[in-house]
Amino acid sequence: MTEIVVRLDVMLALRKMKARDLAAEIGITEQNLSLLRNGRVKGIRFATLARICEVLECQPGDLLEAVSVPRN
Repeated sequence: MTEIVVRLDVMLALRKMKARDLAAEIGITEQNLSLLRNGRVKGIRFATLARICEVLECQPGDLLEAVSVPRN
């Protein structure tokens, strides 16, 4: 089984940027960005993903990672 893991915190740390500043820059609430950072969303609009990538100067693959999860 594969799970998508959000690595937004890693990119924010590398860019030395606060989540609140990113939220303001891309035009979403801090709460919605927090849900995304913690992987508690079922989806993300491509426009939002593109804006995050633009602001953080990265690619979607820098933010999202497919990880194998062992089956129980």
